[in-house]
Amino acid sequence: MARNFQHIAVVAASTLGSRVLGLLRDILTLSLLGTTPAAAAFLFAFTVPNLFRRLLGEGALTSALVPVFSETLSREGKPAALRFANQALTRTAMALAVLIGLGLVVYGIAYLLLGAETRLGQDARERWRLGCILGVVLLPYMALICLAAAQGAVLNVLQRFAIHALSSVWLNIAMIATLLISGPLLGLGATSTAYLLAAGVLVGGLAQLFVPSMALRGEGWRWKWDTSGDERIGELRRLFLPAVAGAAILQINILVSRLLGFGLSDEALPALYLAARLVELPLGVFAIAVATVLFPSLSLHAASGDSQGMAKSFGQGLRVILAITVPAAVGLAMLAGPILRLLFEWGRFNATDVAVTRPVLIIFAVAMPSYAVSTLATRGFHAMKDTRTPVRVAAWSFFANLGVSLALIVPLGVIGLALANLISSALQAVMLMLCLRRDSARVLTDLRTPEFIKVVYSSLGLGLVCWLGQQFIFGWAGTGKIADIIVVCLLIPVGVVVYFILLWLSRFHERREVVEFAASMLRRR
Repeated sequence: MARNFQHIAVVAASTLGSRVLGLLRDILTLSLLGTTPAAAAFLFAFTVPNLFRRLLGEGALTSALVPVFSETLSREGKPAALRFANQALTRTAMALAVLIGLGLVVYGIAYLLLGAETRLGQDARERWRLGCILGVVLLPYMALICLAAAQGAVLNVLQRFAIHALSSVWLNIAMIATLLISGPLLGLGATSTAYLLAAGVLVGGLAQLFVPSMALRGEGWRWKWDTSGDERIGELRRLFLPAVAGAAILQINILVSRLLGFGLSDEALPALYLAARLVELPLGVFAIAVATVLFPSLSLHAASGDSQGMAKSFGQGLRVILAITVPAAVGLAMLAGPILRLLFEWGRFNATDVAVTRPVLIIFAVAMPSYAVSTLATRGFHAMKDTRTPVRVAAWSFFANLGVSLALIVPLGVIGLALANLISSALQAVMLMLCLRRDSARVLTDLRTPEFIKVVYSSLGLGLVCWLGQQFIFGWAGTGKIADIIVVCLLIPVGVVVYFILLWLSRFHERREVVEFAASMLRRR
């Protein structure tokens, strides 16, 4: 497990750099686009290829590809495993070509229908039509990022974790460069900036595909169009189809929320997007890093029948992600206002937009541990080649999200959509863990409930420090950017120190590993 923690630190440090650049990208995007129709249209169009990235690239395909590739690598060696990778990539490229063609047809029909007389107001109709145009421009990015994600999954099994973790860096650099050109250099309007930003996404996508391709070549891989089939492709298909159904439900869940927000107002979708992005910063840097590194290990344990090793890895991984995401959720919820004002209240994104986004961010922060638990639990099922159970659980989560969203959107607006997300994510996490206990009790034998209580107790201490600190600082320095800078730059490190002291004093089981993990992150940064 010590080596796993080293790999987790590598992935987390690499992802941290990517997320920081992503944060800068979002600051520039919202500063230049604000909550205009162009901003909502771009975020909607950008959502679609990203949903398919999570569905095919990092979702179902990765979940099916990693166990089969790991087993082939273990039993037949690297050459056979890389041949299998080409077979999988060929089929992925074929499926993506079909999906892009269908997407072009759907966007074209929608654009023509929106040109006719509808009950939509003029502003809403123009927002939707612009979203369709940008959607057509961004559809090719879906192929680039899905193929890159599949190659990244292969590199993860080969213990090359940093390459895939750095994937978003190239996209963020391309988008930041585009924003700097369109804003400070050219002074373009919001709509023109959105078009240029879409072109920047395509440039970034090409870089995202090129880098892992070069890394795989260093491992002996050579691209070859290979439509041949064997028992490994049959196994991949058997695992992929249920997994894609489950991932599709999850992504449709996200898409429904985004569509409801897109139709609600100009402000709703940017608020949902921004809240999700801020939550993804700690979630992606830490929790998903743990799940990413442990997944090949869990798959190898499952393939070799080592139930004890699988239970130990899963239990330790779960305790670590809770020890990270619970305090992160508390801190982000407590400091939501100062963080939003400091980072995003610039240009066209004003105080009113911050006020709309703040409660949405707090609700998303509370849901953060649920996202992390669901990610790891799903990886546990996939490692055991059970892709059906997560599908059933995802279906229940989808219907819960849809029902609560429709019930709350009228009285609560965008806050109702955020609450629906919170409820459905908590339901999914609980159901997945209950199913693991029912179907695979051996995986949960290494869990320790008292450890979670210690995490909650320590996180409440962090939350108290953040609350009291804000009261003192705002009372002393007043309100404004200076006070927000003091709050964010002072209370975050102080809260973290208080949390780790309380966690250490409570004798949390993984306290040494968590501290070593944090120290390794600092060294690699």
